[in-house]
Amino acid sequence: MTGVALAEELLLLAYDDETGKATMPRISLDLGMAAAVLIELALAGRIAYSEGALTVVDPTPTGEPVTDAVLERMAADTPHSPSSWVQRLRHGLRDRILGDLCRQGVVRDVDETELGFIHVHRYPVVDPSVEADTRRRLAAALTGSAVPDERTAALATLVAVLRMEPALGISAEATADARRRLAEIATGAGFSGEVSLEDSVVRPSVGLVVVALGQAVDAALGPRR
Repeated sequence: MTGVALAEELLLLAYDDETGKATMPRISLDLGMAAAVLIELALAGRIAYSEGALTVVDPTPTGEPVTDAVLERMAADTPHSPSSWVQRLRHGLRDRILGDLCRQGVVRDVDETELGFIHVHRYPVVDPSVEADTRRRLAAALTGSAVPDERTAALATLVAVLRMEPALGISAEATADARRRLAEIATGAGFSGEVSLEDSVVRPSVGLVVVALGQAVDAALGPRR
């Protein structure tokens, strides 16, 4: 696997470049990080859905530290359902991804103290090129009619399920159209859970993770209005 991980792209979209603070509920972001890593592994052919669970089918490292740590954990554990893995992996994953982005020089860790003893970490952007490429691809997907490449489609699907349309920098009036287009992308790419296991292994695996993420976000934030 090469390039920037899906979870890293998603996290950069979710954090304000200047303040370095999350712009969405932390719990839904943490759930999204877990789902993004699972989708990354499915797209890389490392895990697949079988008999009600996500199972490691190829333990070969991808070359991405955070993703490989999850792959190793899954290989050492018994298989679990997509919803179980989303919940199991979400704890502490965001901090590890932020640490990886710091090591890459994409963001920096600003450690501040509030009330004299409370440590608060902010992560303003240092290298804006990574996020700029992510936003460019998503903007092209939103304004185009063709199905984008697989990774962009996966990212667009995550943005839709996590209710992150405001992070795309679009107006309130354009949000409904963006939501509709994101749903079209997810369906067109086969990531919406409507592709059978007989047709594909990767897409049902991704689709079921997406369904599990949507259910978890609804449980945490309430149904989307």
